[in-house]
Amino acid sequence: MLKSLCHALAFATVALVGGGASAQSPTRSSPLMVIELFTSQGCSSCPAADAVFKSYAARRDLVALSMSVDYWDYLGWKDTLASPKFSKRQRAYAQARGDGQVYTPQVVVNGRDHVVGSSKGDIEAALKAHAAKPSALTLAAGLEKGTITINIGQASDVVPEMTVWLAVVQSEANIDVKAGENRGRKLTYFNVVRDLVPAGMWSGATTTIRQSASALSSGANQRFAVLVQRGTGGPIVAATWVDAPTN
Repeated sequence: MLKSLCHALAFATVALVGGGASAQSPTRSSPLMVIELFTSQGCSSCPAADAVFKSYAARRDLVALSMSVDYWDYLGWKDTLASPKFSKRQRAYAQARGDGQVYTPQVVVNGRDHVVGSSKGDIEAALKAHAAKPSALTLAAGLEKGTITINIGQASDVVPEMTVWLAVVQSEANIDVKAGENRGRKLTYFNVVRDLVPAGMWSGATTTIRQSASALSSGANQRFAVLVQRGTGGPIVAATWVDAPTN
């Protein structure tokens, strides 16, 4: 693996509604954007990208998600935050784009364009390009009595069936890496996706989806993100944050 960039040889616009820990009903959303960082504790180039990502994780005008992949585990350190489903998601993006580009650190914007995750200039350029393509779709999500309620508005045109994903997100994780390329380093990750599950489907009609929050979240330091996406590796057309329950 190259030290300058960890390459793998294998293989939207959004809306934000903060659902507080107290009872709150979904309300209409405004278009925003999504960035996904694919990173790894076993990649020496990734800590720089994780540091850049921190500034995006703190913003409420974006849905910024960090996903740890497992394909560098063979180098001597098993990533404690990684899941094979995140590696599969990254490969699905590469397949959908048709370029086969899977590497760490990699940022994917709105499920479409990809850039090197440590290049803030490239991330900003991609965000600026997508900001010029707003979506008319409305999305709202709220938390009430332990239930997440997701409301998706009607599409103005015919759309293909899309997946509504729920991501369980840990706001911060501190890791002591004891082996591999980052041996001896103390790394901090932000907006870490701990699980990503399909909550339902959307085919263009006004839709309401309900999901138990307690069935998904296992920690007080967690919240949820909602993504409306074409399949697993297609464009993301809407997204929102929902605060995780505290009881």
